[in-house]
Amino acid sequence: MTRLSVNINKVATLRNARGGNNPDVVDTALLLERCGAQGITVHPRPDERHIRRTDVRALRRVLTTEFNIEGYPSEDFLALVAEVRPAQVTLVPDPPDALTSNSGWDASAHKAMLTDVVKRLHADGLRTSLFMGTDSEQVGHAADTGTDRIELYTEPYAAGYHSDRDAAVAPFVEAGRAAARHGLGLNAGHDLDRHNLRHFHLHVPGLLEVSIGHALVCDALHFGWENTVQLYLRELRP
Repeated sequence: MTRLSVNINKVATLRNARGGNNPDVVDTALLLERCGAQGITVHPRPDERHIRRTDVRALRRVLTTEFNIEGYPSEDFLALVAEVRPAQVTLVPDPPDALTSNSGWDASAHKAMLTDVVKRLHADGLRTSLFMGTDSEQVGHAADTGTDRIELYTEPYAAGYHSDRDAAVAPFVEAGRAAARHGLGLNAGHDLDRHNLRHFHLHVPGLLEVSIGHALVCDALHFGWENTVQLYLRELRP
């Protein structure tokens, strides 16, 4: 079964809007675990506009499911993950001031840098994943870096789903096959929601994990955390 990792950046955004510690990021993450989430994802940025470094450290002390930390491989970020040692580090290409991740790596152009970073992370015993588009050639270049997995950037799928869901998922099916050929584990995330998730899950081969934040948090406003997590897990059943 494909695992559900919940990105809790939006919970931190809400907390930071008013100061204080309401909602409590750590308590929410623990609640999500109790509700059935199989992982927690965070993306700390240098300006700490949502997840803070103190959150990352506090979460690492208490989480019992998989902890996935996303970020651009700056020296500050690499030092943080070396200290915290999550289960997985997902490297994204967006600069620190980006609103959200909006593209995958050009693994060909950045191969030397990514190879060095992956080696550093492996030396610390950390599983690595590269945020990628669907180009099969680029998937091959990602494999050359030594990464364990790739995470497919799924916004193009979400954008095309309602007009032609089969056409929208087709490039991701091919990317999944390319990942398998190169021995890469496969994750996916960005703009997946409870409407488009099942079609993606049923068609993309080898999907190990999805990371979902914004849509899931929005749904939780209507349905509550437990109901929402269960709704998403239902979409990931075989």
